[in-house]
Amino acid sequence: MSFVTGIGGVFFKSRNPSGLARWYREVLGVPADVDSATWAFPWQDQNGEPGYTVWGVFRSSTSYFGNSGQPFMINFRVSDLDGALKRLREAGVQVDDRVEKTVEGRFGWFIDPDGRRVELWEPAPID
Repeated sequence: MSFVTGIGGVFFKSRNPSGLARWYREVLGVPADVDSATWAFPWQDQNGEPGYTVWGVFRSSTSYFGNSGQPFMINFRVSDLDGALKRLREAGVQVDDRVEKTVEGRFGWFIDPDGRRVELWEPAPID
């Protein structure tokens, strides 16, 4: 009965995102973009459908993770964002009322039992 279909991304904070992205690129070979400090890992699911998982570095001052003390945020890929958020609310989970729509898809957030903000992502259809 899982609604999570995979890890959409792993995001963490840095005092110097572009410098850290450069370090990962030079030392580990991670082809992170220095300007955006991100890298999308392309993959295919068991049916051959394409997708990606994002690795991203944010400035230490970002409020995107919610609680300023939260050093990282996980993003789970879901097939039905509205259904996932409804299920979380029914389970008594604190869910952000805001849903964001971008070219990458739709995003929603909730707070886990340890107080971490977690992101859910329903990817946009791939043309």
